[in-house]
Amino acid sequence: MPHEHSSPLLGALKYQGWWGIADAMAERMVRTGREVLDGGEAPQFVAVPLAPGRLRERGFNQCDHLARGLARRVGGTVLDDVLVRVRATVSQTQLTPAERKANVQDAFVVPVQRSVAVRGLPVVLVDDVLTTGATLNACATALLDGGASDIRYWTFGRARSDADRP
Repeated sequence: MPHEHSSPLLGALKYQGWWGIADAMAERMVRTGREVLDGGEAPQFVAVPLAPGRLRERGFNQCDHLARGLARRVGGTVLDDVLVRVRATVSQTQLTPAERKANVQDAFVVPVQRSVAVRGLPVVLVDDVLTTGATLNACATALLDGGASDIRYWTFGRARSDADRP
């Protein structure tokens, strides 16, 4: 179930299987966050991967659909199978920030045979929502270990935090 603060669009995409709205969400991401690209050349997009079981359950990776929508709008390439989730993790929705970090630690790798695809290149890592950054940071660590030169994050949404409250 989505967070109580999740965007209805994110909930529909992620939990109700409305993967067709990912393209419109990518359009909104470009309109509101193009500075992620910072005038660089055509980016290499990498979607945060799902565990195989979760992918079978959902039938799609929402982050992959967002990445493809971004690539269509700004140019660039979506790199498939560059970042792999090597172990399943529990849903992070009810975990504390420390539990989230521990949950995804060492859960992602860049397979040696795929490292050539990112070696020396900047990568734009695409996720649906930023909560604590634990998943994005674990993915970035794996991409940097795999040879990427620079990692930028591009998400559709950001979960509210205690810092958002007056």
